[in-house]
Amino acid sequence: MSSHHSPIVLSSEITPRSMFEGRRAFLRDAGFALALAGVGGAALRPGDAHAKAFEGARKSPFSVNEPATPFKDVTTYNNFYEFGTGKDDPAERAHTLKPRPWTLSVEGECAKPKRWDLDELLKLAAVEERIYRMRCVEGWSMVIPWNGYPLAELLKRAEPNARAKYVEFTTLADPAQMPGIRTAVLDWPYVEGLRIDEAMHPLTLLTLGLYGDLLPNQNGAPVRVVVPWKYGFKSAKSIVRIRFTEQEPRTAWNKAIPREYGFYSNVNPAVDHPRWSQARERRIGEFGKRATLPFNGYGEQVAGLYTGMDLRKFF
Repeated sequence: MSSHHSPIVLSSEITPRSMFEGRRAFLRDAGFALALAGVGGAALRPGDAHAKAFEGARKSPFSVNEPATPFKDVTTYNNFYEFGTGKDDPAERAHTLKPRPWTLSVEGECAKPKRWDLDELLKLAAVEERIYRMRCVEGWSMVIPWNGYPLAELLKRAEPNARAKYVEFTTLADPAQMPGIRTAVLDWPYVEGLRIDEAMHPLTLLTLGLYGDLLPNQNGAPVRVVVPWKYGFKSAKSIVRIRFTEQEPRTAWNKAIPREYGFYSNVNPAVDHPRWSQARERRIGEFGKRATLPFNGYGEQVAGLYTGMDLRKFF
């Protein structure tokens, strides 16, 4: 994307919490009830009682022992630029996304490429509940009960070959369903990537739901990845293609502003974003700030992936 677009990418301009809450209260009091299309075709409104598609999900030992962010906040305060740059845009606009029918192709440097139907993905492995910390580069964080299974469960079935050094994720880019695609905020489609050992790490989750239910549209329905030790923009939403590559993928935010968004994007409080500090964060629902943890608190599990690397250079 050309440099003249970079001022449009205002990820630093977080909606103030007071303004956000005030707007949400106004909409609620005015009777705002925008139905968000669920994966199964049923309407899902943030905060409504909803079916528990994954009620029997196995509890994961990877879960953190911290209070979860309320469902209404998880589903109404989001970054999903395909539906707009405001934090409440996804909840208001994502009803246009059609998560069925859906296919996810796995291809590239592998012996067994395949196009997976959503129902096949849902049946592929035992779904777990994993309560993960999620950290946004803008300085806010949540604790979310995700439902899914290790991404490695899917990737191993493709039998990646010796040239497969990276895993590239491409998301849906349909202007008819996603109004944000009509703007030049990013070079669409949204592309993210991981090194293959990161993608195969047991913490990396192929995610199909949250809070025991299928993913709401605004949270990346019907399938996304969650990489909890990295900033949230590494967790690609509404994925349509996974590709094994030999070369490091060119990712959306790295193409847009390379000096601010490196390929690795590990949570490193010692490295400031060029426009703000990353040393502290605000947990949604809390008044004060807390210290940001290296690797978002998952250092014991993942620090070994980066042994010998300069994490200021490979940011």
